[in-house]
Amino acid sequence: MGAQIGELTFLEVLASRFKIPAPDFVVEPVRQSDVKRKLADWGSGIVKPDVLAGKRGKAGTVRQVDDYHEAVKLLKRVAAKVVSGQQPRTAYMVQTVPADLEVFSAITYNSRYLAPSLTVSTKGGVDIESVDEADKVTVPLNVFRGLNAYQASEALVKAGLPEGKLNSKLALCLVKQWDMFSATGMQSCEINPWRVTEAGAVCACDFKATFDENNIKFRDLGFELPEYPTMVDAFEEEMNAWAASSHQGQAHVADLGGKLILPMLFGGGASTIVIETLAQAGGDPMFLSDFGGNPPYERMKKTAEICLRHKLADASLLLILGGKANNTQIDITFAAIADALQEWVDDNGPHPIPVVIGRGGPGLVQGFAVMKKTLENLGMPYVFFGPDTPITLVASYAARLAKQCAKANGGAK
Repeated sequence: MGAQIGELTFLEVLASRFKIPAPDFVVEPVRQSDVKRKLADWGSGIVKPDVLAGKRGKAGTVRQVDDYHEAVKLLKRVAAKVVSGQQPRTAYMVQTVPADLEVFSAITYNSRYLAPSLTVSTKGGVDIESVDEADKVTVPLNVFRGLNAYQASEALVKAGLPEGKLNSKLALCLVKQWDMFSATGMQSCEINPWRVTEAGAVCACDFKATFDENNIKFRDLGFELPEYPTMVDAFEEEMNAWAASSHQGQAHVADLGGKLILPMLFGGGASTIVIETLAQAGGDPMFLSDFGGNPPYERMKKTAEICLRHKLADASLLLILGGKANNTQIDITFAAIADALQEWVDDNGPHPIPVVIGRGGPGLVQGFAVMKKTLENLGMPYVFFGPDTPITLVASYAARLAKQCAKANGGAK
C-alpha cells in the first residue's frame, strides 16, 4: 500500500540530505576502472541487488568481494537474479565497514501506541522480528515534539549502550533518522545495522523504508522514487489502474496470498490494525485494503466488483469492516457493495459464506438495512457490529468464524 525504497535510494539521496553517515558506493553499470579504484581505497566491498525483497543474503545475492574482476562480474550477475520473486532494478557495491559494534534502529507508526515509536537494539544485522523482546527497547514518540537526543540516548542506555561519547554520537544519528522520517512522510524506516568502527566512527550500513502516500510531505519529496520491475498479480494490477483513474475515494490493495478472509476495509491505519489482528488470530486475509475517502456509488461499486471477481469464489468469509466514519456515507458504500455482490451471484451462482460487517458513521442504519435485505436474498448468513464494538474484536471474531467454516468445509482452501 505504501511506496517503498531500499538502501540504494537512501545512499543516493537521503543520507546526504539529512547528514546521516553512510558508506561509499558504486552502482551498476560502472566502469571497471572505477571498481578497481574503489576497492583499492576500501580494501573490500559488498555487492547487493537493488530489490524490494527480503532474504537477499539467503538468495546468494549479497557477496563480499576484494578482487575487482570478480566484483565487475558479480554486479552484472546479481542485477539479473530474481530475489523472492522480485526482479532487481540494478546492483550496487558498498564499502565494507569493519565494526566492533552493531546497533539496529527502527522508527514506525505503532498500532499499540497509536503513534510513532523508536525501537533500538544492539542485536543489529539480523531480522528485528527474531530479536528477543528483552534485547530491544521500544519507546513511543510524540508526533509533534519528535525525538530529541536525550530520549535517543536514554533508549540506547536501556538497550545496553552506556552513556559516553559513542552513546551521544549514536543518539544524534537517531535524531537525524527521525528528521528524515518526519520530513518525508514515512510510515516506517529501518537502519540495520549502524556499524561502529574501532575508531568510533558510526555508519548506516543497510536501510529500508515505506512512505505514507497520503501524507502531503511524501508528495513533495523533491526527487522521484525509482521504478522497480513489477511482478504484481492481475488483481493488484487491475486495482492499481482503477485507483489511479480517479481521486474520488481510495481503492488501494496489497495482495497477501491468504486463503480464508476477503477483507473490504475502510480507514487507513485502521485497515493495518485489522490485518494485523486477522493474521495473529489465524484469519489468513487475502489482501490488505483501504477503501475509504467517501467514494461515490459508482466508484465503490467498481472497487467491490474487482475484489469479488478476483477473490470471492475462494473465500471462506467476507469481512466488511472499518471504524466510525466522519464523512463517508455508509448507506452509499454499502448499497454499492450490495449491488456488486448481487451481480456476482447472478453471474456465478450462490456462494453462502458468512458475512461479517462492522462500521459506524453517517447513514449506518440505512446501510445495514440494504445489506440485510441483499444478504438474506442471497442466502448468505451475516453478523452486524456497530461502532461501539472495537474493530479488533470484530476482526478476531471473523478470524475464528472463518477457521470454523473452512474446517467444516473440509479444511482451509
